[in-house]
Amino acid sequence: MSGWASGLRRVVVPGAEVVAAVAGGLVMPVAARFVDVDPLDRTGQVSALAALQVRFTVLGVVLLGVLMFCHRWRGGRAYDVAKRVVCAALAGLASGFLAGGIVVALKGTPWPLFGLSGDTGRLVEWSASIVHGHGNPNPTYPPLTLHALAWWAQLFHHGNTAAAFRDMEIGGAAITGPAAYCAWRFVLSPLWALVVGVVPAYSIIDPYKPYGAVVMIVLLPVFVVSVRHTMRVGDMAWRPVLVSAVLFGLLYSLLFLIYPGSSLWSAPGLVAAVLLLFPWSKARVGRLLAFIGVTVAVFGVLCGWYVKDLTGPGNVDRAYGFDAYTDPAFFSMWRTDMPGDVGQWPPPGELAGLGLFSVLTFAGLGVALWLGWRRPLAVTVACVFGGTWLWRMEIASRMWATGTVQLWPRTGNQLLYCVLVLGAAATAFAATRLAGWPPLPSRLGAHVGALAAVLLVLGSAASSVSDYWMPAKTNSYKILAYVSQTMRKPDGTCPKYAPNHQCSATGDQSWMNNFAGPRNH
Repeated sequence: MSGWASGLRRVVVPGAEVVAAVAGGLVMPVAARFVDVDPLDRTGQVSALAALQVRFTVLGVVLLGVLMFCHRWRGGRAYDVAKRVVCAALAGLASGFLAGGIVVALKGTPWPLFGLSGDTGRLVEWSASIVHGHGNPNPTYPPLTLHALAWWAQLFHHGNTAAAFRDMEIGGAAITGPAAYCAWRFVLSPLWALVVGVVPAYSIIDPYKPYGAVVMIVLLPVFVVSVRHTMRVGDMAWRPVLVSAVLFGLLYSLLFLIYPGSSLWSAPGLVAAVLLLFPWSKARVGRLLAFIGVTVAVFGVLCGWYVKDLTGPGNVDRAYGFDAYTDPAFFSMWRTDMPGDVGQWPPPGELAGLGLFSVLTFAGLGVALWLGWRRPLAVTVACVFGGTWLWRMEIASRMWATGTVQLWPRTGNQLLYCVLVLGAAATAFAATRLAGWPPLPSRLGAHVGALAAVLLVLGSAASSVSDYWMPAKTNSYKILAYVSQTMRKPDGTCPKYAPNHQCSATGDQSWMNNFAGPRNH
C-alpha cells in the first residue's frame, strides 16, 4: 500500500467508525417517532418498549450479518474494517434505544422532561437570558452548556430554549454511546472499547441533564491517554511536548466548561497516577514539568475565572436531598434524589450488609490491578476511583460541622462507573493473558459470540433504563415526564395524552409532596 493510500486509510476508517456510531445513535429516536401508543397508559409503554426492542434487535442482527458476510467476502480483506464499524454502530444503537424511549415518553407534548419545573425551568430561564442578550445570570453553572443551549435555540427554535432543552435531552442520550465508544477507542480495540467503555456507561447514562454523564464517561479514557502520554513525554523532542501540552489543555478546558464536577473530583487521582507511572529520571523530569506547566497554563487562561467562581466562598451547597442522608460508603445503586418512604436504604446485603453486586465490583477492581499492574488503564482508573472516594468522604465528614453538602452524593455515579470499567478491564486483561489457550476454533465465532452477548446486555439494559423514564405519577424519575404530559402547551391546549384531557400551566406538581426529612434505618 502506498504512503498516500495508507494515510487516507488512517483517516477514512476512524471517520467511518464515528459516522457509524452517530448514525446508530440517531436511527433509534427517529424510528421511535413512528411508535403509535399512548405513553401514559402502561400497556402503551410496554408495547413501546417491545417495539423499540424489535428495532434494536433487528438492526443488531443485521450488523452481525454484515460482519459474517465480510469475513467471507474477498477473503476477509474488509473484515477488520467491518468489525470496527459494527462495534461503533452497536455503541450508537445502545444509547439510541434510550433516546427513543424519551421520544415515546414525551410523545404529544412539546416540553422537555419536567416541563418548566425544577432544574429544567432554571436552565431554560438562564439560557433564555443569554438569548435575549442579558448574559448568564448564574456564573457558577457550566457556561459552555448554557451558551450551547442558547445557540441551538436561536438556530433551530426561534429562541425557544425549552424546545432546545428537549432536543438536548434526546440528542444527549443518543450521543452518549458514540461518545463513550470513540473516547475509549483511543485506549482499546473496537470490541474492548464496546465492552469496557459502553456497557458500564449504561449504569450512569442520564437523559435529563445528559452533559454531566457524557463528560464523566469521556474523561476517564482521556485521563488514561494523558497518563500514557506523560510516560512517554520524557523521551520526546521539545516541539511535540509543547504542542501536545497545548492540545491537552484545550481538551481539558472544553470538558471542564461543559461540566466541571468530574474534573474536580478526579484531579487528585490523575496526579497520583502520573506520579506512580512516570519513569522518573533527571533527564526526563524537565520535559514532564514543561508538559504539565503548559497544559495547566492553557487551562488557567481559558478556565481560571470559572475555577475561581466555583471555589469561591459564596458557592455553598446546602441541598440536603435524600441521597445526602444515605450511607456515604454506598454507591452501587441510584434510587433518585426524591426521598419519600423507600424503606431501608441502602437495601440489605448478604455480606455484613454489603450486596453481592458490590462484592463483585470490588473483586473486579482487585483483579484489574492484579493483572494490569503498571498498565495506564488500570492504575489511572483505580487512582481516580481512590481520589474521588477520599474526596467524597472528606466532604461528607464535614457535613455536621459546616452544614453543607457540596455535591458529594454526585460522586456516586463516578465511583460506580470506575469500578465497572475496572471489572470489564479485568476481563480484557485476562483474555489477553489467555490468548491462544485454549485455541479458539474460530476468530469469527469469538467475535460474533461476544457481540451477541453485548447486544443482549445492552438491549436489556436500554429497555430497563427507558422504562425508568416512562411517565407515571410516582415518587421516582417517572414523574418528570408526567409533569411534561400534564403541562399546558404554549397555544393553551393540553398535550394529546394528558390524563382525562386535563392539564395546568405548570403541570402536575404533586412531586413537591415527596420531599421528607432524613430517615434513620
